[in-house]
Amino acid sequence: MRDMHHKKQNPQQNRNRQKRERKPRKPIQFRRMLKKAAQVCAAFVLTTLLWTLGTETYQIFADATFFKLERIEVPRLQKLSRDEIVGLTGVKLGNSLLKLDLQHVAEQLEKNPWVEKLKVRRRFPGTLSIEITERVPVAVVNMGYLYYLDSKGEIFKPLTEGDQLDFPVLTGITEEDLLKDADGTKKMLTMALGLMEMLKKGTEFRLSDVSEIHLDKGYGYTLFTAQGGIPVKLGNSDFQGKLVRFSRIYKELTAQIASLEYVDLNYPDKIIVKKV
Repeated sequence: MRDMHHKKQNPQQNRNRQKRERKPRKPIQFRRMLKKAAQVCAAFVLTTLLWTLGTETYQIFADATFFKLERIEVPRLQKLSRDEIVGLTGVKLGNSLLKLDLQHVAEQLEKNPWVEKLKVRRRFPGTLSIEITERVPVAVVNMGYLYYLDSKGEIFKPLTEGDQLDFPVLTGITEEDLLKDADGTKKMLTMALGLMEMLKKGTEFRLSDVSEIHLDKGYGYTLFTAQGGIPVKLGNSDFQGKLVRFSRIYKELTAQIASLEYVDLNYPDKIIVKKV
């Protein structure tokens, strides 16, 4: 009897054979796909209908008499009149309060240089409330043209007809300085404001005795007296101490003001009085 010998199969060959065998494809679930597509379409249609309904409802409410603008509240200010403020807003009585673009209204008001801070609010049922803080000029900066300077060291408005001139005048600053070194220029202006505050508290020599404050980045600050226009050189530091020393001799100097060329206080222990 012949022995039957079975050839041993190679495991690697079995794996290769299994890879070659194609897996059966799953049937495409058309019904499930159609159901999902129908759900998406229904959601889209519902959203569109709700949006349209909401828009139409909003329009009805916005145009309702209940939401018509009946009053514009404006504070009483020093520089800006009520008519100027209302004119800047572009808003008219009878407009829909709901449809007002408050940001646009604020942007229009901010175009006026006198406006420092503002708040625009709706007050239902029919009021637009406008709150404004005006800038307050404390000095005039001469840069070829005259400009107002506020207490924060901001140059904010060129002087026009009717603007007051009875402020201390600052010179030595140019428009080029503002463009090339805005921070440094503002620092000098702020120091000038501090110097003005010291002069306001003076006894013998006060701010009213000064006609001009000249600013120079290199040399510092120079005051010009209202009487005779005599330069009083202060430099860049110790303004308080220098003003105190100058006050002690100011009365004596006024008697001979016509013969003076300048006064130099930019020394720690002496005052130089130069005569013509």
